[in-house]
Amino acid sequence: MSSPLSLDALRVLDAIDTKGSFSSAAESLYRVPSALTYTMKRLEDELDIKLFDRTGQRAVLTQAGQMVLEQGREILAATLRLEEAVRQLSTGWESSLVLAKDTVLSEDVLLNIIGEFTELGKQVSLSILDESLGGGWDALHSGRADIAVGVSKDLPKGEYQLTKIGEIEFVFVIGAGHPLANLSTAGSIISNETLLEYPSIVVADTSVTLAQRSSGIFNSRQVIRVPSMQSKIKAQTLGLGIGFIPKHMITDELQTGRLLIRKTQVSRPNQSLYMAWKKNAQGNALTWFIDKLSRADWGLSESN
Repeated sequence: MSSPLSLDALRVLDAIDTKGSFSSAAESLYRVPSALTYTMKRLEDELDIKLFDRTGQRAVLTQAGQMVLEQGREILAATLRLEEAVRQLSTGWESSLVLAKDTVLSEDVLLNIIGEFTELGKQVSLSILDESLGGGWDALHSGRADIAVGVSKDLPKGEYQLTKIGEIEFVFVIGAGHPLANLSTAGSIISNETLLEYPSIVVADTSVTLAQRSSGIFNSRQVIRVPSMQSKIKAQTLGLGIGFIPKHMITDELQTGRLLIRKTQVSRPNQSLYMAWKKNAQGNALTWFIDKLSRADWGLSESN
C-alpha cells in the first residue's frame, strides 16, 4: 500500500504556503490551479484530515496541515541532500570522512584546514576524534577513522600508508609551585630516586581494540592518568605531578614561568610523528585532506 504523502504532494503543499495561494503556487510549479486543488483534496481524503480551513475567502492551513507542512519540508530537504549526495558520490566524493588527531597536535591547525574544505561546497560529513598514544592507530585499525594524524611509527603498518609530518621534542617540566621547583635548579640533574617521591602525570591511551601503551618512562610513587596532553599540561602547571611534555605545546607556560624545565637522569628522545591511512582507501575528500594535512605547519620541531 503506497503512502498518500508523496514527494509531489509535499512539494505542492510547500509551494502553496510559500507563494500564498493556489494560483501563485500553480504558476511556480507550471501547473493549473485545479491540478493543485485535486492533489490537496486527494491528500486530505486519504489521510482523513483537513489540511486547509476553507471557511474564509482564503484557504488557511489547519493545525494538522501545519504539522504536515513542517515535517514534509524536512523530508523534502533530506531528499535534496540525498540526491546531491548520490550525484556527489558518483563523481568520487565520499559522503563522510573521519579524522583522528593525536592530542599532541594543534586543534587550530586542523580546524583551519576544515574551514578551507567547507569552501569547496561538498556535502561531506566530517568528524574529528581526539586520540592519544596508540589511539590513532586503533582508530584506523578498527575502522573508526579514515585518516590518523600524529601517530608514531611503532605500531602495525602493513596495509597503511605513512608520511612524516614532523618531530616533537620532549622536555621534563614541573609547575612553579611544585616542591621540586625549590629543590632543584635549571642546571642541576634530578635523580631517579627523587622522581620516585612525586606523582607522575600520564596521558591515557585511547586504544579500544589494540593493546594499550604507556608514555611513562620513569617510576613514580603514584600515577595520575588524564585524557589528553592538554589535561596533562594543566595538571603539571597546577603542581599535581611531574613528567615530560612536548615543548611546542608549552611555549606560553615556559615564557611566563608557570612551568620550569629541569634535567633528569632519565631522558626522553625526540619522537617522529606521522599521518597514516589505509593504502586501498579511495575518495576525493580523502585525497584532499591527505594533501593538506601532510603539508600543514603543525608547529613541531621538524617539518616533513
